[in-house]
Order: sequence, then C-alpha cells, then structure tokens
Amino acid sequence: MTDTIERRGLVRRTALAAATGIFALAATAGAALAEEEVAELSAGDTAWMLTATALVLMMTIPGLALFYGGMVRKKNFVAMGAQIFAIAALMSVVWMVIGYSLAFSDGGSMNAWVGGLDNLFLAGLTVDALSGTIPESVFMTFQMTFAIITPALIVGAFADRMKFSSMLVFMTLWVIFIYAPICHWVWGGGFLGEDGVLDFAGGTVVHINAGVAGLVACLVLGPRKGFGMENMAPNNVVLTMVGAALLWVGWFGFNAGSQLAADGNAGMAMAVTQIATATAVLGWMAAEWIVHRKPTLLGMATGAIAGLVAITPAAGFVDPMGALWIGLASGVICFIASTSVKRAIGYDDALDVFGVHAVGGIVGAILTGVFATIAITGGDTPLGGLEGNWAQVGVQIKGVIATIVYCGLGTFVLLMVTKIFFGLRVTPQEEVDGLDISLHGETIH
Repeated sequence: MTDTIERRGLVRRTALAAATGIFALAATAGAALAEEEVAELSAGDTAWMLTATALVLMMTIPGLALFYGGMVRKKNFVAMGAQIFAIAALMSVVWMVIGYSLAFSDGGSMNAWVGGLDNLFLAGLTVDALSGTIPESVFMTFQMTFAIITPALIVGAFADRMKFSSMLVFMTLWVIFIYAPICHWVWGGGFLGEDGVLDFAGGTVVHINAGVAGLVACLVLGPRKGFGMENMAPNNVVLTMVGAALLWVGWFGFNAGSQLAADGNAGMAMAVTQIATATAVLGWMAAEWIVHRKPTLLGMATGAIAGLVAITPAAGFVDPMGALWIGLASGVICFIASTSVKRAIGYDDALDVFGVHAVGGIVGAILTGVFATIAITGGDTPLGGLEGNWAQVGVQIKGVIATIVYCGLGTFVLLMVTKIFFGLRVTPQEEVDGLDISLHGETIH
C-alpha cells in the first residue's frame, strides 16, 4: 500500500514537473515571438514613412523658400532662398554628426535633459537597425527633416538684415544647444514626455521653439532700416501662396507621418490637419475682412500656416470637432497677434514668425489639453479637459513655459556669442543695396 502511494506521488510530481516545463517553454516561446513581432519590419509602414519624409523635406525646399521669398522685398529674394537652402544642407550634416545623438540616445544621469553621445556620426546605425516597425535610418531621416525646417522658420523673423556667415554659425549652435535638447525633452525620453506633455508632431519642439527664437533674434538685431517709414510690401504674393500650398501638402507628412505607421491614427491625423487648416484660413479671412474691409491672398496663406501650426501638437489626439475649434481659434488669434499686438509693441518680426508659429503653437498646445480624447488614442483614462481631465491643460502649459524660457534665454546667449566673434548685422549700405547683390552677387530680373 505504501509503495502504491509513493508511486502515485512520484507520478504526480513527474507530471507536475513536465507541465511546469511545458508552460515555461510556452511562455519563453511566447515572449520570444512577441519580441520578434515587435522588432519585425513593416513594408507598409516603411513605404509610408519614406513618403512622409520626402513630404516634410519639400516643406522647406521649395515650400518655405517660396513662402518666405514672396514676402520679402525683391532685392532680398535670392538671399532668402540662399539662407533656407543652405540651412537644409547644413542641418543635415549637424543632425548626422551630433543632433540625432543628443535628441534620441540615452543620456544616462542627464537623460531627463539631454541625450548622450553614443550615436555621434550615427554610430550603430546599420541597415538592419529598426525603430519600431521601420528602419532606424528612415526614422533618423524623418527627424532630420524636422531639424531642418525648425531653424529655417526662424530666418523669417530677421529677414533682410543678418549676415549670411553669422546666420550659419548661429543656426548650427541653435540646433545643437536649443533644438536637440527640447526635442529630447518631449520625444527622446526627457522630463516633458515623462510628465505627460502631449505634442504629437512638434507644437513645442518645432513651432513655439522657432517662434520664440525668431522674436529674440529680431529684437537683438533691431528693426530693418526704414521700418515703419518705407514700403516693405511683399514682392510676389502669388509665390507666397504657392509656397503655402506646398507647405499645406507637405504637412500631411509632418503630422500623419508622426504616427510612424500607416494605420487609422495616421489617417485621422491627416483628416484633422485638413479640417483645422481650412477653418483657420476662413477664420483669418473673416477677421481681416471685418477689420481691414478686404480679404487678402497673403492673409489667407498666412491663416493656413497658422492652422497647420496649431493642429500639429494635437493631430494624433483630437477628433474632427476638436480640430474645427483649434483651427478657428488659431486663425483669429494669430491674426490679432500678427497685426494689432505687433503694431502695439512695435517689434520688427519681418514675416510674422512669432505671431504665427509661437502664438499658433501655444494655442495648439493648450487646446490639445482641452480637446484630446481617448476616442482617438484608445484606453480608459480620460485624456483631455472635456473628458474631465483638466489637469492635462496644466501639463500642457508647463511644456509651453519650459520651452519659452529655455529657448528664449538660450537663443539670446547664442546670439550674443555669435555677435562677439562674428558680428550679426550687415552694414547699412549692404542693407540698402539688398542682400541679393551685397552678399550673393545675384539678382532676379
């Protein structure tokens, strides 16, 4: 009897051990399979991200070059194109050498503030390296296009008066010391992202950042010669409209591409981008019509950019109704900031970089906290204020303030350093002659 009991116990222990081993093997296989699924490249996502990257680059060249080029005076048209084209080349190299590493690598004990130097010169970027479901090379290049357009936006604020050589030095320093750290704060594992700041495609990283830097730069350089006394009307508003149209189309890569996948959320990001932009055009146009009695093409083009800016942080978090309100608010508020407020203060932001990008980015960032919804993102926790989570608005404001303070102070310091070693402004005669001839020896006829 005792032998029988012992044999039965042995059988039970053996069966239990076998079952435990089977479950362990199954769990290990399941984990390995899950890891393999996470690391698997998606051809569809990759194809979309290749397209989105090309669209975002098109926003800068030729989109922004034409948008800004049409708004400056004829004698500075070539200079504006040269600045933007040179920035596209220079920032590509800066991003490859150090920018990507500072923005997206592990910064160790400093990771809350900035990335590390492990990926200098794109060390470790191989053909097989993945970022989610796409090649890391594609992700790196997509982010490179953001690092290109952000400093390019700034040049509109100090149009017609900065030395070309000094502009190149300042922009290099700015991307390394201002753009890359703020990018890391939000998207690279830094403190704003950890605190829950919602910035889908760059409301803080790109637009508030560029707009504040533009305001500081135009204040440091001072107004253009003849500002407020001479006619400084745009040389070709149709070119500006064409540039705005290219920016509008390219922005689908900017916003829908920030999903990093070809899925329903990317589709919704595209839809709300279109809705917000169209509403902002109408909002700016209506405000201008009421105040100035005439709706201008320049105003409509600028309104489109204001709407695009404002929906950028919200594109992956809001539904079409949220986009409608964000677009309307940005169109009207950016019109007021770029006209009445600008005239009252008297600063010479030549192409309204602060009024459109900083103000539009602030409007979009804060309203993201209001209109963000779990109907878009999924989950069970209320996301935005209208769902009961008004604390998110406070989180958004924290991100706005952190960006303004760091960018404002840092930009001022970098401008002063550049001024001490290289000077900032062209001579009065060069400014009168126009930067096309005085700096580049070229003109348009």
